Amino acid sequence: MLTYPEGLPLPLREGYGFQAVSPILRSKKMSGRSVQRRLYSSTPTEPSVSWLMSGAQAQLFMGWFEHVLLSGSQWFECPLRTPLGLELYRSRFIGIYSGPDLVGVDHWRFTATLEMFKQPLIDKEWVTDAPEYILGSDIFDITMNRVWTQPRND
Repeated sequence: MLTYPEGLPLPLREGYGFQAVSPILRSKKMSGRSVQRRLYSSTPTEPSVSWLMSGAQAQLFMGWFEHVLLSGSQWFECPLRTPLGLELYRSRFIGIYSGPDLVGVDHWRFTATLEMFKQPLIDKEWVTDAPEYILGSDIFDITMNRVWTQPRND
């Protein structure tokens, strides 16, 4: 699998967001009511991203997009921050990026919409069997980092 080049920045927070593609199909009936059904379970998600890059990073990004991703048509592993944390997600560009737009003296802004292969979701078992662990995960994280990392005095 192709990967996002090492040395290029993560997307900026400004304008960063996700739009899930609806897996529901609605059909109107003659009575005025609607019937809806799930078409598929692996739903793609479309994040809006933008990057701010130095001149050298912009050169690498544009070359990688054209030569490695074949004008952005290929899937690649992309580091994205979601509610699950920062992870690699199988993604590809929806069309070409916008930019580069000059920002400041020598920084360049690129914006794009990506298509993630699937929606970033926690496993079903966590939701159905242990929702309290999901809701208390911040406490577990604090405990792991503050208490359990302390050296033992045995």
